Amino acid sequence: MLAAERKMRIVEHVRQCRIATVAGLAQQFNVHEATIRRDLMEIEQEGLLKRTHGGVIAEQWTHDEPPFSERSSKQLEQKMRIGQMAAGLVEDGEHIIIDSGTTTLHIARNLIHRSNIIVVTNDINIAAELRDASGVKVILTGGELYPSSYMLNGMFTDHVLETLHVEKAFIGIPAIHPVHGLMHPEAQLVPAKQGMIKAAREIIVVTDDSKIGKLSLHTVAPNSAIHTLITGTEASEEELKPFRDFGMTVYSV
Repeated sequence: MLAAERKMRIVEHVRQCRIATVAGLAQQFNVHEATIRRDLMEIEQEGLLKRTHGGVIAEQWTHDEPPFSERSSKQLEQKMRIGQMAAGLVEDGEHIIIDSGTTTLHIARNLIHRSNIIVVTNDINIAAELRDASGVKVILTGGELYPSSYMLNGMFTDHVLETLHVEKAFIGIPAIHPVHGLMHPEAQLVPAKQGMIKAAREIIVVTDDSKIGKLSLHTVAPNSAIHTLITGTEASEEELKPFRDFGMTVYSV
């Protein structure tokens, strides 16, 4: 296979899979890893892909979040699995933060029968899910209501989060990148997520596979701030390897 054809096929493969390793590409195309590294350098110079430590990624951008009603029905089964797994990491007696979102909502649904837990949230949907949970105390952050999603945000939300200390924070995010970390397209939503991260001893990111490898305008936190990532089995090992290499505990459920 000529080098030009191999590079074209590498680009096609990475755009389809979103991420690939040097070792995996070398095995797939039956060439030495040094050859793949040279190919990737040339491909990056052409602006087609972005190299990462040990591999390459197709940079896909998230420019905005779809409406809550649309997001809630996407990857539903995967989000249910993620929510169940995340709830299993909560121990009785803990104080936790649950971020607003369609994936984090499923964490709350799996905490209804738990006991002696305090949940802080900026999401009225999450609070409503837990209203009949006798063993769960719910604290709403307050803030400006976003009617389309029942999320609370803004100055009051940020102020309350600055006063809190919890064991775990479960963070939802529309983009998580192996180099740039947690990212978000809307600047006004970044401070609350940063406040949740600052308030917690352990940071657990919950996100479906469609968010992995994505770029967005604003950085929320670096990968070094994340302890655990929970996603679906729909995410490939090549996509998850950079996060494992960063030292994160990664669950694929």
